Amino acid sequence: MFLISVFISSCSQIALKKSANGEHRSFIQEILNPVVMGAYACFFGASLLTTLAYKRVPLSLGTVLESTSYIYIVILSRIFLKEKITRKKIWGNLLILIGILIYASGV
Repeated sequence: MFLISVFISSCSQIALKKSANGEHRSFIQEILNPVVMGAYACFFGASLLTTLAYKRVPLSLGTVLESTSYIYIVILSRIFLKEKITRKKIWGNLLILIGILIYASGV
């Protein structure tokens, strides 16, 4: 459940970025368009899921699981925003994965 909430939050961030890249006639239309409103609704839902997940997940593990959002963001931004995956992004995400694995192994 925790990883699902992180994934939903990451998708919301991508939707907000995609909307921000678009043209809007006014500031109000930029904020009140369906994509932005849906993204904020997803953020709210993800926050509720995270709160429920913390009933079963220790706080220390929760922060580690939250870091998986960086991995999701790189993949989703490549697919939906056509951003390049640079060596720095690859190394950064590898370090995050190594950190998660070290924590999970109990070392």
